[in-house]
Amino acid sequence: MSDRYIGLMSGTSLDGVDGVIADFSDDGIKVLSHAYAPFAPLLRAELLALNTLGHDELHRAALAENALARTYADVVATLLNQVGGDRKSIQAIGAHGQTVRHRPQAFDADPACQIAGGYTLQLNNPALLAELTGIDVVADFRRRDVAAGGQGAPLVPAFHQAVFGSALENVAVLNIGGISNITQLPAHATNSLEEHCEVSGFDCGPGNALMDHWCQAHTGQAFDDAGCWAATGNIRADLLACLLDEDYFRQAPPKSTGRDLFNVVWLTQKLAPFNSLQAVDVQTTLTELTASICCDAIKAAPKAVTRLIVCGGGALNAHLMTRLAALSGLMAESSQHHGLPPLQVEAAGFAWLARRGVRRETGNLPKVTGAQGARILGAIYPA
Repeated sequence: MSDRYIGLMSGTSLDGVDGVIADFSDDGIKVLSHAYAPFAPLLRAELLALNTLGHDELHRAALAENALARTYADVVATLLNQVGGDRKSIQAIGAHGQTVRHRPQAFDADPACQIAGGYTLQLNNPALLAELTGIDVVADFRRRDVAAGGQGAPLVPAFHQAVFGSALENVAVLNIGGISNITQLPAHATNSLEEHCEVSGFDCGPGNALMDHWCQAHTGQAFDDAGCWAATGNIRADLLACLLDEDYFRQAPPKSTGRDLFNVVWLTQKLAPFNSLQAVDVQTTLTELTASICCDAIKAAPKAVTRLIVCGGGALNAHLMTRLAALSGLMAESSQHHGLPPLQVEAAGFAWLARRGVRRETGNLPKVTGAQGARILGAIYPA
C-alpha cells in the first residue's frame, strides 16, 4: 500500500500555500513534488484583517475558509499532476489552516481567556477540501494540544527530530517564517518520538513578518529579496534595544506567539520615538532583531549547539543568514543541505503529522508545548 501523504502549509508570512507530496516508505521521508500558490490579493488582505477585531467576523471568516480550501485544492491538483499520480495514491492530506488568532491561556491577559481558557484558531474548511479533492483530510492539529494545557505551538519540533536529529551533534533548527521558532535537538542515538524526550523548542518571536511589512510599505516589494536592502543600512542600537524590550522575550518556555502580539500596531508603537530614522536603517534593525532573538535562543539551549540548520523563508535571506552566523558563532546552514529545501520543511512536517494522526500516533512534544502529555493530533475528514 502507498505510504504517501500531502502536506499543506500557509504560515504567518501570509504569502501563500506551500504543498508537498511526501513518501514515507522505508521509514524515511522523500519529497516527490512541491508546489506553491500565492494568495489572491483580496484573500491575503482579508486573512490579514481577520488577525484583528473587526466587523462581521464570523461571516467573513467562513468565506475566507472557503477561499482558502479552494486554494489548497488547486495546490493538491498541481502536486498530483507533477507526479502523474491520482488521488488514490495519497493516504491523506495534512492541512494546517491559516492562523488568525493564537492566544493560549497561560500568556493571555484577557480576563475572558483566564476564565474560559485560551485558544488557537486556524481558518480552514477541511470538509470542503475533502469534497474538492476526493482525499481524506487531517486538520485542526493545534487545538488538542491546547485542550491538554499546552500552547498548541510549535508543533514542528517532533518532525525536526525525526528528520534532522543527530547521534553525534547537538543540533538547533531555526524555522523562520512570519514568526521564528527554534528546535533544540541534543545528540541522541535514536530519533524515535517515543524514546527521546530531551527535545526542546519554542517560538522565538518575529521572523519575517515585520521585515516584510516594512519592506512592502517603503519599497513596494513584498519582501526584502535576499536581504539586499537591509544589507545597505545601519543597525540602530537604540531602536534595537527598544524592540528587544518586550516581556515575551523574557518569558521562560514553553511559550508561543504570533501576529496577536508582533503586528503593525506593536511596531508602530515601538517606532514612535524614532520618527527621524531612515527607512533602510529600520529594515536593517528589524533584521537584526530577528537574528538577535534567534541567537539568544540558540545560546540558551540546554546543551551547547554545534550545528545550526535554518529553514523557512528566512533561509533565503542571505543578509539574515550572515547575521545569524555572526551572532551565533556557528555556520548557518540551509536545510537544503540536509535533504529538505527551506520552503518544503513545514509542509512536509504537516504531512508527517497527518500520517501520525491516521496511524493513531502522538504528534506533540509536551516538553515543547507544555501539554499534560503526548496527544494524537488532528481531526480526520473522510473523502
